[in-house]
Amino acid sequence: MIAIAIAGVMALFGALFGTRLAIGLFTRLGLGQPFRDGTPDSHQIKRGTPTMGGVVIIVAVDLSYLLAKLITMEKPSISAVLVLFLINGLGVIGFLDDWLKVTRQHSRGLPGMLKIIGQLLIGGVFAVGALSFPDRRDLTPASPFISLLRDIPPQLPLVLVVIWILLMIVGASNGVNLTDGLDGLAAGSCTMIFGAYALINIWQYNQSCARFASAGPNCYEVRDPYDLAAVALALAGACFGFLWWNAKPAKIIMGDTGALSLGGGLAAFAIFSRTELLLILLGGLMVIEAGSLILQTSYFKATRRLTGTPKRLFKNSPLHNHFEMLGWGEVTIVMRFWIIAGLCVAGGLGIFYAEWLVR
Repeated sequence: MIAIAIAGVMALFGALFGTRLAIGLFTRLGLGQPFRDGTPDSHQIKRGTPTMGGVVIIVAVDLSYLLAKLITMEKPSISAVLVLFLINGLGVIGFLDDWLKVTRQHSRGLPGMLKIIGQLLIGGVFAVGALSFPDRRDLTPASPFISLLRDIPPQLPLVLVVIWILLMIVGASNGVNLTDGLDGLAAGSCTMIFGAYALINIWQYNQSCARFASAGPNCYEVRDPYDLAAVALALAGACFGFLWWNAKPAKIIMGDTGALSLGGGLAAFAIFSRTELLLILLGGLMVIEAGSLILQTSYFKATRRLTGTPKRLFKNSPLHNHFEMLGWGEVTIVMRFWIIAGLCVAGGLGIFYAEWLVR
């Protein structure tokens, strides 16, 4: 467990001190966040706040994991490498989007279709890799099954598995992106979820079928849970360190660089830990935020088509903007949404552990 602890602690302090350096550098370079028309007035005072802070999170995770491997003289696993590939790849797409925004000083970055294509390309490479590299038990990092707490039969055709993985990556990355609208909201929520996945992977490692020759029906057929726990705790630590500077009033914003990469990381851990559908509960806050936008858009279009007068379910979307327009303070919204995120994480962990007890 030494590598797990080293990765988590080093990522925390790396992000904590690295973000402070990034704030000064990005401010001097004029990499400030623009906001689109229609953004709540309370957000306009944040115009010019340094963005692309997700770069620090990604670098902190990469370096902390590699240093933990060097210190412990352990070989990196293919599962951890694939997770880092997905995080870095989506981070590059987010960085390009953020860079276009700050250099043009306009809220439009990469065209939406190009951003989706980029996510699909990175996700496709990840999916192919995740379904390759079988170990001596013929176990690949990802599974050809949909999973809740373990794999659920029947086995899917390869094409459907790849499509399912791509849907998870695009959905999770955009879910975090939508949640990243208030100071500290996404960073705090992701800290809890990645912390939960660190616990899940540690538990799966301690109850691994590969570790115990006489393992019973409760053991887990998961590839490289020890290394996955190290990356998960590094992500939790980096998000927590970043939160010091991202809490209200935010000195820096993670931008799409951070949001897309963190969302991709959530999808990767759900896939590799065989808890894909459980992510709906663990990441319940992101599901609520994305769902509010889908409902708002669908209701608006339906009422316009049926009555000729479009109506809205919420004053604004995603949901945190609705409560802002109701007059709730930003800190109040963030704290209450953190409570919702924490309850979702606690519920997900409770279901995961309860399944092991009754199996």
